[in-house]
Amino acid sequence: MLFLGTEERKTWKEFARQTLKNHTAPGGDLSFVRPGLVPAFHFYIGTLLLSSEQNELGEKWINAGINGEPGGLFSNAFLASYLKRNKGQLVNNEVIFEDPAPYLHFNNTPVLADSRVKFLDFCSHGLPKFNEPLRIMDIGCGHGKVLVDLLQKLLKEGLISGIEEIFLIDPSERMLKLASENVTAAFPMARIKTSQSRIQGLTDELHGHYHIALASLSIHHMPYEIKLMTLKKLKEHIDWFILFELDGNNDSPERHTPECALSVYQLYGSVIDFVFSYDAPIELAIASIDRFLMSEAVYFFTVPREKRTDFHMLRSQWHQIFSEGLGSEFTCACDSTCYGDENIAIFTMIYGKDL
Repeated sequence: MLFLGTEERKTWKEFARQTLKNHTAPGGDLSFVRPGLVPAFHFYIGTLLLSSEQNELGEKWINAGINGEPGGLFSNAFLASYLKRNKGQLVNNEVIFEDPAPYLHFNNTPVLADSRVKFLDFCSHGLPKFNEPLRIMDIGCGHGKVLVDLLQKLLKEGLISGIEEIFLIDPSERMLKLASENVTAAFPMARIKTSQSRIQGLTDELHGHYHIALASLSIHHMPYEIKLMTLKKLKEHIDWFILFELDGNNDSPERHTPECALSVYQLYGSVIDFVFSYDAPIELAIASIDRFLMSEAVYFFTVPREKRTDFHMLRSQWHQIFSEGLGSEFTCACDSTCYGDENIAIFTMIYGKDL
């Protein structure tokens, strides 16, 4: 992942301020921008203009940024295409996850599928043997198949002998229904509980104890301070926490900042490329972009931090929040990369109590 230095951030912000004031068109001197970041700089200026209702000029900056985009990272091109389908505006008319299909398409891309295979291996290496029937909660369970695969892997490796209770938590009614069906089919003898809610609103009502809490691409949907509060409450009810996540730097940066735009440029450009690299009907790929990934990305440019829905963090920040939230009785048992390139990483992190 690429980052900006302190002086670069100041220079980018000043250029942005002057562009908003003077309606500067693309094509001028950008020698102050690192060559490898010129497309990302166009993305920053273009999204800033678009979110400031200078749509025509913003679209020009995005289109100018297409030239020179490195292989495998085409964020300006993806956004330009999205703008054509939305009358040149940053719009978000979707309730993300209301329809599971776009998310499921993304989740089935080869990069995600291969990453989950590594995730399962890391879990089998990082977790202990449990000597009593397992009680597990899945936070933001989605369709539940990650949990099913994990439990089947633990059973196969002899790390668990049985499953007592599975607690599925997700705010989406349709996702929760899918998860319940998938988990019940795989483990008909287990007790299945469901809660249509977000974990941050549930921790005060939790009862009982769970051996494992799983969070797969889910708790980045809350900001650092809410993650921290949630972990502090959750730690009284769990022994192990398993995280499967995307590396990103868009939790603390506010909208209209260069660091937020650079993070979105790299992260969402990469995952959208995963979708288009997947052999599937183009209509399904476009739905996955417009109704899931780009819908998320647009929030970073159109709403303030406290109202957006995504807050990806760097791995160093995850370690910090686990240290603060879970406390000294929990120790890091695994921090392993499932996928990584210059722009993005997918990783597994496991924290356990009393190692």
